[in-house]
Amino acid sequence: MDPCHFVRILVGNLALKFPSTESSSSCYCKIKLKNFPHQVATIPQQDIETNSCSSQKPLAACFSLSKSQIDNIVSKWGSSYKVSIEVYAGGSGSGSTCGLSSGKLLGKVSVPLDLRGAESRPCVAHNGWVTIGKNGSSLQLCLTVRTERDPRFVFQFGGEPECSPQVFQVQGSVKQAVFTCKFGFRNTSDRNLGSRSSLSESKAPRKWLRSLKTDKDQPSKERKGWSITIHNLTGSPVAMASMVTPFVPSPGSDRVTKSNPGAWLILRPGCGTWKPWGRLEAWREPSFTDAIGYRFDLFHDDITTAASVTCTVASSTINTKLGGKFTMDMTSLSTPSISPQSSGDFGSGSRSGSRPGSGSGSDFGFSPQNQFRGGFVMSSTVEGTGKCSKPEVEVGVHHVTCTEDAAAFVALAAAMDLSMDACRSFNQKLRKELRQQQTQNFVV
Repeated sequence: MDPCHFVRILVGNLALKFPSTESSSSCYCKIKLKNFPHQVATIPQQDIETNSCSSQKPLAACFSLSKSQIDNIVSKWGSSYKVSIEVYAGGSGSGSTCGLSSGKLLGKVSVPLDLRGAESRPCVAHNGWVTIGKNGSSLQLCLTVRTERDPRFVFQFGGEPECSPQVFQVQGSVKQAVFTCKFGFRNTSDRNLGSRSSLSESKAPRKWLRSLKTDKDQPSKERKGWSITIHNLTGSPVAMASMVTPFVPSPGSDRVTKSNPGAWLILRPGCGTWKPWGRLEAWREPSFTDAIGYRFDLFHDDITTAASVTCTVASSTINTKLGGKFTMDMTSLSTPSISPQSSGDFGSGSRSGSRPGSGSGSDFGFSPQNQFRGGFVMSSTVEGTGKCSKPEVEVGVHHVTCTEDAAAFVALAAAMDLSMDACRSFNQKLRKELRQQQTQNFVV
């Protein structure tokens, strides 16, 4: 099936220019779009004599809209839909104290967005300086607001990953089965899973090998050996996620902590064996935050040193009660300075007309294949505690060239979803599908 239509609204290249009689030590802004959570970004200050916008981190906020959301906005607001930027002095915008705002409002500006036709062509809604000062102040804000098409493949699990569901490709109201999942428990005596000579003999960090200890070396309180294999419709395995570092509580507690996280290998088939593609770590954040922390590293063989290296491509938290999204977005954070006459391109590499994988901004990928060039890569939904989780996975079309590409992202989404259970307090009982380590071995 064809990919689904998405549009991204990008806000960036922010800079403040104070009148000569005014200044502030630090400033930030809240970027708001109706029916979306607001986003916060710091704003650098610029010399009064400077006319161009120059920022080391031009992308400040990104909002993704599906076709149904776009249609709803166009029918309800037409061209009156706006993105607003509120600028504050002092504080960071990350919270409040005693119910009071952490900063002083300096000014605000709204930029109209006409999303009609946004699915077919990019558009710069604003690019340059605008006066935002209150009470006659000449405070100026430089910003760029841009919309661009961002087609994605969408996949939906037919059930919770531990129940070995089908996975469907979705386009609008149409669903088509494309994968099946098999959840099970890997035999902990299998020391060769996912290994290959170029990886095992490398000098790269190999913390994931900690999991390959014998059972007697492991603490009695642990969650280990979980594995989920993604099969195509002919029954051939095309990707796998395997828990290679057990999820164990830190000494004296019932929680998996960041100092000793559990980990998964995401594997792809190649040359008759499984080859590690990425590594997902997960842990429970301190109790007062009520969140799961995660980090995803991508593997790559450095042909110049014959060693395996990794690079972190996603790192964030997900609320355990409310759920959220695992997101991987490589939108470029380094572009030339922007002048009012320029295109306002943030180097996301997903402009209309660019070839899949061609990337127009700075390359993220450190491999010769440049796996993750600029732009949106993938996201997957994660439900909160007690809710039925059927992950929905979105993958940018630039990052899918074959079935195995899509399957690897689906396996990663399953691992993230299962990590929510693996990170639950050890004084809580897991569902029966996750408690069969002693009676079931996993078979690919």
